[in-house]
Amino acid sequence: MVRYGKPTLFLLLLLFFWLPSAKGESNVLRQTPSPQKIPILLYHRFGPVAADSMTVTTPVFESHLKYLRENGYTIIPLRQLVNYYRKQGPPPPRRSVVIAADDGHKTVYTEMFPVIKKYRIPITLFVYPSAISNAPYAMTWEQLREMKKSGLVDIQSHSYWHPNFNRDKRRMKSDEYDTFVDMQFGKSKEKLEKEVGGKVDMLSWPFGIYNRELAEKAAKAGYVAAFTIERRHSVIADNIMAIPRYIMTDENKGKTFERMMTNE
Repeated sequence: MVRYGKPTLFLLLLLFFWLPSAKGESNVLRQTPSPQKIPILLYHRFGPVAADSMTVTTPVFESHLKYLRENGYTIIPLRQLVNYYRKQGPPPPRRSVVIAADDGHKTVYTEMFPVIKKYRIPITLFVYPSAISNAPYAMTWEQLREMKKSGLVDIQSHSYWHPNFNRDKRRMKSDEYDTFVDMQFGKSKEKLEKEVGGKVDMLSWPFGIYNRELAEKAAKAGYVAAFTIERRHSVIADNIMAIPRYIMTDENKGKTFERMMTNE
């Protein structure tokens, strides 16, 4: 019997694990690729000047799209990402990005819509129907239908009138609150499907407020995915009812925007 000293035995074991296999491939364990991280960029209002913290000037918004196009990013529909996260579709392309807008402000139609038509990119709007064709700051149903008809815009729910669920739970009795939440989710979905057509099964949490109880009620109402305002890239391991998004401001431009996009 041949006996090997410890150094010799170590070298033989090292060679065994490093020698190529019959197919010419290494037996070394390979790293599992890290999960794809996809940013969802959330806008609210647009205009020639940043009148408030939620307004992104139209030139800054267009600069975002130019950067994405020139640096090999693909803007995909939110629906495509949700289908992937639900294991109902293939992985999106590498360096994918999603664009959304909350609330239904009229500048989404007057400022954002011309730019997305110019660049031919898909977006998702989360609107609360009580404001549409009613509040002076909001779009009209005719404008929403026009945007949807373009084939570039998907319209989803932001509850019925954008409540603060934390505050409402404190001031309401338990049964009253339950009925109220069910109305916010169900009436919004029903109204949007009636007015603009299509499937409404995604929800943007008003003020980013959510919890397990709300998520269960949203799922019962027919929503398959919901979105927060946590500032980070999304991954497939995220809670499907709490997918993060970046609220965009006019300060997110130039190097700041580049750092946000490359935070992978």
